[in-house]
Formats: sequence, C-alpha cells, structure tokens
Amino acid sequence: MDVDVTRPIGILDSGVGGLSLLRAIQAELPRENLLYVADSGYAPYGDKTPAWISARSAQVVSYLVEQQCKAVVIACNTITAVAVSELRDSFTIPIIAIEPAIKPAVAMTQSGVIAVMATTRTLHSESLQLLRKRYAAGVEVLFVPCPGLADKVESGDLHSSDVEQLLRNLLMPALCKGMDTLVLGCTHYPFLLDSIQRLVGPAVQIIDPSAAVAAEVGRRLRALDLLSSQQTQGALAFCSSATPDNARNIMSTLLGQSLSVAALPD
Repeated sequence: MDVDVTRPIGILDSGVGGLSLLRAIQAELPRENLLYVADSGYAPYGDKTPAWISARSAQVVSYLVEQQCKAVVIACNTITAVAVSELRDSFTIPIIAIEPAIKPAVAMTQSGVIAVMATTRTLHSESLQLLRKRYAAGVEVLFVPCPGLADKVESGDLHSSDVEQLLRNLLMPALCKGMDTLVLGCTHYPFLLDSIQRLVGPAVQIIDPSAAVAAEVGRRLRALDLLSSQQTQGALAFCSSATPDNARNIMSTLLGQSLSVAALPD
C-alpha cells in the first residue's frame, strides 16, 4: 500500500521556542506540511521531574501520531535529554531530536573555551555529560544555566531592559573566562540572538543548531522515501495548551505573521 507522503511532520516543544526550528525546517523543506505543538500551558519543562516530562511528552507524541504525522521532531532540548530514548522505544514513526551543538562548537573554538546556554534540567542530564565527554576533550566547556530566560520568550518579552540585564548576568562570567563560542542549548534562545550577539560581541561565534536539525530531518525522510511529493508550499498548522488568545498573540509575534492556533486537546 502506498504511503501518503504529504502527511505532516509533527514538531513538539514545551512552548513557543521550537518555532525557531519550525522556521528552519520550512526553509529546508518548503513543500512539507508542518504541525507544531506548543505545550505552553505546562511550560517550562525544565523544572519538572523526569517522570513527568517522559509521561507528558509521550502524551503529546501520541496526539501527533493520531494526527497522522509521518515523523516527529523534538524541538525541546529538555525532552531530548530526559525522554527521547523512551519515545523512540514507544513509537514506530521516525523521531528526530535536537541536542546542544557541542561537537561543532569544539571544532570552531580558537580559545579552547566554549559555553552552553540551556535550562538547568538539560545541563544536568546524563546525555549532555556524554556529549561533553565524547567531543570536548581538551576544551573547557562552561555550562550556563538560564532559569527564567525561556519564560521571557514565552511571554513575548524579547527586548526589555530586564532581558538585557538577565543576559548580562548570565553571560559575563563566561566571557571573562575566555569563551569564544556559544551554543544555544534551548530553542527559545534564538529569538534573543540579536541581544545575545550584541552583548558578547562579534568575536564570539554563536551556534543555533536549528539548520543542522532541519537538514537531518530532510536526510531521514529522504532515506525512508517520505519526502513530500506536493509541488506547492507546505501548509502550517499550530496548536497550543496555553490560552488560545495568548498563544495566538505570542506565536504570531515570534513568526512575524498572523496565525490561527487551535487548542491542544487534554
């Protein structure tokens, strides 16, 4: 039986940050239909228990499977760190996950000092420790926990003096230690890229792994003969567990276009 390759790709994030990855996937695979789920009603995931994160992410992936998604992209580093192995064991569809880009950062650094901005849960995860051990021998890796930063993006607060001061407090210690490469280890943070670059200066290279993940999505679908055959621009659909008006306003602001956002069923 022929497979319907025009079925959507599901994209899951704990909130709106994964819209940065949706943009990259749309640019890489413009003919694909995309279904984005923002679980903002329960964000942030970073302060939840591993058991809760595993159970909740499985619920949302189940919803995406019910919506006939042909693959799921995990656009949340916390879910990747805590639950992606279980999700891959539980579901048969391809699951592609984002993770902090330590390997390319190590290849790029000249000073031998890199930093990773992420949620506390991601930074404490075994998977991140394994990435550091595997790829960062001989390089100093500074972990920069960023409590509250994803919340700023969730509320649409991208340019306030509070955000600028928070970024300064978070990043100045790493700058003082010689950091020349900075990894954005949360999909919310690319929405603050201009402010971050302005703060750390042009000499610091900032790595947003979204483009690399989007390319991997394309490779995986191509290998499985699941790339869309439609000749027109793919459709975008959005749903959220947040209050519908709030979700629509924030997501429209971040993507720079007016969106319709459906409620994520309980």
